[in-house]
Amino acid sequence: MWIVPESAIPGLVDEQSAFDAIEATFAAMSRGDAYNFPVVREALGEGRQYGFKSGLDRVGVLLGVKAGGYFPSNAERGIPNHQSTVYLFDPESGKPTGMVGGNLLTALRTAAASAISIKHLARHDSKVLGMVGAGHQSAFQMRAAVRQRSFEKVVGWNYHPEMLSRLAETAEDLGLPFEAVSVDELGAQADVIITITSSLNAIVKDAQVRPGTHLACMGTDTKGKQEVEAALLARATVFTDEVAQSVSIGEAQHAVATGLLDESAITEIGAVINGAHPGRGHADEITLFDGTGVGLQDLAVASAAVELAIAQGLAQEVAF
Repeated sequence: MWIVPESAIPGLVDEQSAFDAIEATFAAMSRGDAYNFPVVREALGEGRQYGFKSGLDRVGVLLGVKAGGYFPSNAERGIPNHQSTVYLFDPESGKPTGMVGGNLLTALRTAAASAISIKHLARHDSKVLGMVGAGHQSAFQMRAAVRQRSFEKVVGWNYHPEMLSRLAETAEDLGLPFEAVSVDELGAQADVIITITSSLNAIVKDAQVRPGTHLACMGTDTKGKQEVEAALLARATVFTDEVAQSVSIGEAQHAVATGLLDESAITEIGAVINGAHPGRGHADEITLFDGTGVGLQDLAVASAAVELAIAQGLAQEVAF
């Protein structure tokens, strides 16, 4: 079995490698070549969440599970709030083949997913990127997003304004001006909105989003979480990584539960990648990607990390 510790991940998997791996994964899911197993997730109290995401990719020959969760007090410990480890197995024998640090990979694969939605769904003339949330993953989200469109400005909002410096510094590194705004103003300016929070209540309201906007809702991955108003999903054309997760633990859970959105109206992004769905239909259409985060994403980037680590002599082999 190969072990790739968290300390070896930086420099192994870059933004483009993560993007390519996740785009291929979404396409495989839509073709029926890969599928995710039911998610197990538990609340541990004090805002802590822990769970397991797993799946099988027959074409990619991947079987495995990511174990991890969200620990909000980790900021005080000087470590990321998201902690996870990916375990890989041989699909034929069940023999363990890899143990991979999953913290950086989680941020990269989540950012890749929203970037994929921007590539396939956002208007090509999008100029202003709106960021809702300024936590650890927000910088990854911004960096991945600007690779897909020629953004000229970034606007941002966060529940704790003192954290907006992360967005400002990231935008500066990317050569883009940044403006801290209200959610009302963010909706009025942004052509693309990324939400990346752990909110339990809707932050972005239906009335705040103008026609033609693309939203990538990336923070809702647990029952009870919510970043945008349910009425917005009823007005938008909704896409997701996996429909089953979208309606149970994703942003669509609220719209479906209240009867504002039918499950049959949600399209997997893989269908757009494969050409089975046209994606955005017109310039004024609001498109929304419900990125719930599926286990196959983690397996794809972890597998890539193992291959690269072996090639560079950074993986540790142990008898198991």
